[in-house]
Amino acid sequence: MATPKHPNVLVICTDQQFAGAMSCAGNEYLDTPAMDRIAATGTRFTESYCAAPVCTPSRGAMLTGRMPHETGITENNDAIPEEYRDDTVGRLFEEAGYECGYAGKWHLPDSEVSPEHGFECLSGHDDDRVVDPCLDFLSRDRDAETPFMLVASFDDPHNICEYARGQNLPWGSLNEPPLEECPPLPSNHAVPPFEPETLRPEMADRHKTLGAMVDASPEEWRRYRNAYYRLVERVDARLGRLLDGLDAEGAAEETLVVFMSDHGDGNGAHQINQKWLLYEEQARVPFVVNPPGESVPSSPPEGDGGRINTDDSRTDDHLVSTGLDLLPTLCDYASITPPADLLGESVRPFVTGEDPAGWRDVLVTETFDPIEGRMVRSDRYKYIVYKRGRQREQLFDMEDDRGELVDLSVAADYDDVLDDHRRHLLEWCRKTNDLFGERHPAGAPLVPGFNLKDLQTYMDTGEEPDAIE
Repeated sequence: MATPKHPNVLVICTDQQFAGAMSCAGNEYLDTPAMDRIAATGTRFTESYCAAPVCTPSRGAMLTGRMPHETGITENNDAIPEEYRDDTVGRLFEEAGYECGYAGKWHLPDSEVSPEHGFECLSGHDDDRVVDPCLDFLSRDRDAETPFMLVASFDDPHNICEYARGQNLPWGSLNEPPLEECPPLPSNHAVPPFEPETLRPEMADRHKTLGAMVDASPEEWRRYRNAYYRLVERVDARLGRLLDGLDAEGAAEETLVVFMSDHGDGNGAHQINQKWLLYEEQARVPFVVNPPGESVPSSPPEGDGGRINTDDSRTDDHLVSTGLDLLPTLCDYASITPPADLLGESVRPFVTGEDPAGWRDVLVTETFDPIEGRMVRSDRYKYIVYKRGRQREQLFDMEDDRGELVDLSVAADYDDVLDDHRRHLLEWCRKTNDLFGERHPAGAPLVPGFNLKDLQTYMDTGEEPDAIE
């Protein structure tokens, strides 16, 4: 039985859904009543980023609370190393007396979870068989002292990958409407000037096997965007059934509900689909926390058009890393002590309207395949650097250029801002033992602007160099 100190926990995760792909986020090209229900009485974090915009590295971070470079989970189909398994979400909650169930996609590396991770496997990687096992789990006759931890992990809208490759969709086909009914091209469809030169060749190299739409026409992009939004709506309907089941069991008010996705999708921005890169559409993800005591609203009557009013719902713009902050947040609500050496923090104070001192002012996301890179997000700016190429840096103003169309890294007026973000990254690398700050065949750091002597001084003393050369 759940108590205020040990509430039930329901984590719902979709795959490849970018932060703006919800109607509660102001997107007029889709309708997501179930996601809106969670946001209506919860807190939607508008500046939440994944640890890495690829499935397995992101999922590994969410379950361990550690960045991919810390655990070595840097590519799809990597496993959680044995040394971190005792401190993963499932094991921590199992040891705290929770009944833990996991339904759907696991991908670390197996398609379904195994008992060694602390969860009972309710179903494997099959969106058609996620909700019903979850409903059965919710309806179990539990011991009065036993709360539950349930993870419902869906594959959609990841099926947009099969759509881009012209393959059959695993969980059912979509209707193709007339072109005039498809969403328009995004306002940031153009390729930004001075884009790192290695990105397009890498995407072209993956075109045949992974469906990168490097030569797609405007019409094809519009149909892609339509299919993507219909896939989001399809998974939203499954979420709705799950939330209805939680409500029917009378457990909604005593359950913490968290909605999120592992990473985003290009969705035609900059003429990119898929993930991997560090633009907003790939790196920024939904993260909604609905606390116990604030039950998720019931499904709206059909006469209301199926919409939930989220005009008065709470949003928060602090920088959140879903990879680092999910585990501490879940532990905080469940009165579980998380591992002491984690970099993340609980977002619970923001959900209750507090503004704790000392919250991060810089957030890092990393990517490894097909080209290694790092993203540094500060309050106003976003800095991206990739491992190789003559032009490998980008700098965007997140207040004036959310679409990332004007690269300020080539503008002399922003040299100081660029240098600040380079230092932020080098400091992060030093703090977290991220080899991006020091690895290079010739010995110099991969962070631009620092030579080997600068790096050695900084790594030994922590003193910043007087000037960036």
